[in-house]
Amino acid sequence: MTQTRTFRYTTPEPPKSATGVTADVYAQLATDLGFEAAPTFVVLSAAPPLLTATWAVLRESLLAGVGSRVDKEVVAAGVSLTNRCPFCVDAHTVLLHATGEHGLAETVARGAEPADPGHRRLLAWGRRMDAGRPFPAEHTPEYIGTGLAFHFINRVVSALLTEDMLPGDDRKGQILRDMADADLSRTVRRELPPGDSLPLLETAGPAPAWAGDSPVGAAFGALRTAAHLGAGLLSDEDAAYVRETVTAWDGVTPLPLTGGDLPGRDERPGARLALLAALAPYRVTDEDVAAWLVPPRTDHCLVHLVAFGAICAVERVESALIGSAAAPAGVGESA
Repeated sequence: MTQTRTFRYTTPEPPKSATGVTADVYAQLATDLGFEAAPTFVVLSAAPPLLTATWAVLRESLLAGVGSRVDKEVVAAGVSLTNRCPFCVDAHTVLLHATGEHGLAETVARGAEPADPGHRRLLAWGRRMDAGRPFPAEHTPEYIGTGLAFHFINRVVSALLTEDMLPGDDRKGQILRDMADADLSRTVRRELPPGDSLPLLETAGPAPAWAGDSPVGAAFGALRTAAHLGAGLLSDEDAAYVRETVTAWDGVTPLPLTGGDLPGRDERPGARLALLAALAPYRVTDEDVAAWLVPPRTDHCLVHLVAFGAICAVERVESALIGSAAAPAGVGESA
């Protein structure tokens, strides 16, 4: 994954110059994920609490644990298809190729239904994350964690990165397959010890009931806390408006917001941008960002505001899935 023309609105520090916990995350994701300086995480580097927590949720749910890596990649791809995140769909296509599931990877990339009934059910569940869970009960933290991780990551990626990992030409399918080289194939087949990302966390929060005492729960609690810090960048009225609007969403049906559904760009640019990040991040425009990202606001602020919108949506998906109220919003302080 190159960084050329990848970042839409931020200018992250070059990964080679990273220090401290940011450098530690980059090192761990290169070893455990198989991508050095993946833009998905580099874009969060302006806000280390978000970077560490996002990485921890992904690692502990998708990469570690006992559930099938192939099956969890299918779930992640289903989420990414629902959220219209072609960058993430491409990434999961590469990773499925790396597992050796070439036919499945190509099927997912086309948005078609897998031939295998089990994979078909998992892809459908990823698309909707409803009550019918097609995985063993003991793997619940990993599968729900994977789904919610990508509901968050998709929104960050769609709002802040360019749309596609690669140009959409006739060679794209072969390029994606070629990216799954021998090194990446060895990486995805490794068994990773759970919990290794937790020492990197810079925030903490209560683990959700669905995660039990798994490392996924600690990681998700940290992400919830870190992401809610972005509410402090809005007035109390605007933060409440974003939360209430997202709560009114069913947590399942994609919402192609129209102009009348959004606060005005000139009057309430922060609320508009956070709401777009929550419900239609692929519709964030240069004008939306420019209206809000004025001095003294920085990349750090933009990443936190997008994360606030994203976590509101994640919590709504979580609430709809679990069938009970999600953990209270607004647990953090200002970013």
